[in-house]
Amino acid sequence: MPEYLVLVAAAFFAGMLNTVAGGGTFLTFPALVYAGVPAVAANATSAVAVFPGYIGGTLGFRKEISTFDRLRLVKIVAVTALGGLGGSLLLLVSSNEAFSAVVPFLLVIATLAFAFGAPIQAFARRHSFGKPEGAMGTLMVSVYGGYFNGGLGIVLLALFSLWGMRDLNVMNGLKNALSLVLSAVSVITFATAGLVAWPEALLMMAAATVGGYLGAPVARSLPPAVIRFVVIAVGMIMSAVFFWRAWM
Repeated sequence: MPEYLVLVAAAFFAGMLNTVAGGGTFLTFPALVYAGVPAVAANATSAVAVFPGYIGGTLGFRKEISTFDRLRLVKIVAVTALGGLGGSLLLLVSSNEAFSAVVPFLLVIATLAFAFGAPIQAFARRHSFGKPEGAMGTLMVSVYGGYFNGGLGIVLLALFSLWGMRDLNVMNGLKNALSLVLSAVSVITFATAGLVAWPEALLMMAAATVGGYLGAPVARSLPPAVIRFVVIAVGMIMSAVFFWRAWM
């Protein structure tokens, strides 16, 4: 019972964090590991738990998404789905020991991407290069997202800045759409492989949905600096904990 209370609390605040700023994986994945779910299955279950939030985000930005060039969007979605499938399959062949060893580094990357997302995007805007049709950057980010989606939103925004995109609303809409595609591919892959702990996943999906809905008024009331501090602090603490578990 205490483990399930931890899962509910983690999913609730993860849904809220994802609505407010992102970083919900920093809570859901460690909570599942704490509850006794093996590392690889915990990552897969975490991806399922936060999936409903991406649906709402995509619907909320459907107007902005519709302004994006249709042909370019189809190409980007296709590459995203391919990369997400590759990353998901890579997770399937990873042992719990190997995944546990690499998770701390992924958490650090995600945390640093969140912490320095704004400077990275500002640099990218000043030195724009690449184009949306270029598949390599999208493919690499998508493989990462299929394997471990922590900090994915920030990484995607940085990628869009490298393309030269400027409209933040369109960027956020595209980010949610691609995150939805990645998550859908991952969920189908993990579910087909029998990797998802469904009792935990369904419980966390419900809690994350409620947290996501309540995150909107929180986003309006809390200073952005406070929100960023909480996400970064949680990310660094979780990184330290998993480094200790895997390497000490």
